[in-house]
Amino acid sequence: MINPFIPVVNSYLPEPQASLLNGILFGVRSSMPGSFYNALIATGVLHIIALSGMNITILTNLTARMTLWLGRKASSIITMCLIVSFVLFVGASPTIVRAAMMGSLSLIAVYFGRQNWGLLSLILSGILMLLRNFSLIKDLSFQLSFLSTLGIILANKRVERQRKNGLFKQLIFFLKTNLLITLSAQIFTLPVILYRFHRISLISPLTNIMIEWVIQPVMVLGFITAIIGWVWWPLGILPAWFVWVPLTYLIKAVEILARVPGASISF
Repeated sequence: MINPFIPVVNSYLPEPQASLLNGILFGVRSSMPGSFYNALIATGVLHIIALSGMNITILTNLTARMTLWLGRKASSIITMCLIVSFVLFVGASPTIVRAAMMGSLSLIAVYFGRQNWGLLSLILSGILMLLRNFSLIKDLSFQLSFLSTLGIILANKRVERQRKNGLFKQLIFFLKTNLLITLSAQIFTLPVILYRFHRISLISPLTNIMIEWVIQPVMVLGFITAIIGWVWWPLGILPAWFVWVPLTYLIKAVEILARVPGASISF
């Protein structure tokens, strides 16, 4: 099934902003300029376009919060229906299905009072997908998606035990958490990057710190742009302007850091 939102995004944004947003939201990178794709590799942030499940997590969290007043059961059912609708709309690619399965299993875990089942959800979704199509084990997107999500889950388990009180402590905690989670995702995807591209990025920790904080706003604004623009094109113009700003910042940061001498080492 052809993703109906990709042409909508392309109609609003220039390149490479359009292909970057399509990569972040839907894992589609076929139209991404080769120079920028190489810059993502050089800076060690290729995982941001691998659909690590973050998009489904944001979707489910927003829906769950908006429908919480209906009760936990009703909220979970509505959120799961939204996940299914999302998969049907954007197309059942391997990474979309894996992220949707993980999100659905996580919702079930929350409903039954087991909020720490993220790791089990990831493993179950991975096993089920491989049983259906074992060739996915060689797919780059699947590998990056699974490993980056594994890193994020393990980092979050540690973060949950370190929460602080107080405004200043919360700020420091946020910065340390952001660094821990992004580095964890980077470390777990590093073996695949080394094997596939024969390159290691020395500047990836700095790049992650500089760009990871804009990923969530980009996703939320990007989803809004794509969905309401698909319903009626003029409605998406305003959110498209807003999402262009963080996308451009992300692109410039990656391109500038990729040009730093010694940013990456090839072998």
